[in-house]
Amino acid sequence: MKALVKYAAGPGNMEIRDVEEPKVKPGYVKIEVKATGICGSDIHILHSDIAIPVRPPVITGHEFSGIVVEVGEGVSSCKVGDRVTSETAYEYCNRCENCKNGRYNLCNHRKTLGYWYNGAFAKYTLVPQDRIHLLADSISFEEAALLEPLACVCHAAMDLAQIKPTDLVLVTGPGPVGLMTLQVVKAHGAKVIVSGTNADAARLKKAEEYGADFIINVQQNNLIEEIQKITGEKGVDIVFECSGAPAATRTGIEAVKKYGQFVQVGLAGAPFEFDFARICYKEIKVTGSLGSIWNSWDYAIRMAENKQVKLKDLVSDIFPLEKWEEAFKKFENKDGLKILIQN
Repeated sequence: MKALVKYAAGPGNMEIRDVEEPKVKPGYVKIEVKATGICGSDIHILHSDIAIPVRPPVITGHEFSGIVVEVGEGVSSCKVGDRVTSETAYEYCNRCENCKNGRYNLCNHRKTLGYWYNGAFAKYTLVPQDRIHLLADSISFEEAALLEPLACVCHAAMDLAQIKPTDLVLVTGPGPVGLMTLQVVKAHGAKVIVSGTNADAARLKKAEEYGADFIINVQQNNLIEEIQKITGEKGVDIVFECSGAPAATRTGIEAVKKYGQFVQVGLAGAPFEFDFARICYKEIKVTGSLGSIWNSWDYAIRMAENKQVKLKDLVSDIFPLEKWEEAFKKFENKDGLKILIQN
């Protein structure tokens, strides 16, 4: 079968290759992939500037949906013909403190689909049965390919933060993750400010359509001054930094109120400096967010089933696998929203 392979470490070193079709084994499920989303981390894998372990040669892609075509001995979580998606935490130890407390996303031995084990930019992929989530017929394959990033958003917003209906929340970065975060926060009844740059003009318009209460272009207005006006110089209750831009982290720390919450969702891809003392002076509760856990997948699927989050509208482009370079370039240029690959 054809697959998009990161064939060696280092920048680039990714191409379409003919690879052997995966063979099912006990406890595993073979899935015919119907749609796979491009994630920012796929771009980091391409450029080899990601901290999560990658083991070339490996088929990339981890945000996907499909149909079960074969199950291995002992599989009881699904059957042939089921519509499914899968978590990305392909392997973890199940013995460490984090695993035993359900935080397997933080396991030191966690290995990830599309990074360490062959992923979903291919016709077929193979995953352990315990990672499978069944899909309702009301969720299309295209929508289901967005459930993995939605689960990451639900982890950040629902597992790691405490949102109240009276809160004013800042979401920095109106990409697909930021727009999902906006919708999850709005579902909690809170008000939302979404910020972006000139390059995000179309995305900021989409944020307005999704119910953002305030839109701020940081290249046309001073974000901190605007937030001071909106909040009476108090600051916002919570910041979800979804862009991965160092400048957004710095201004987000300034924008949050004293004793507020700051959640870093986006990955910068490289170290950067900011004034850590501001966290002390304001007693801000700061956390990072990494991936997802079972709870967040459950939240994400139920929100999609209940149409509390619009996923279909986020899909702006669908490319065939052989045009992956064009698709990746479009993603990097912030041209469109969620971009899918289909065989």
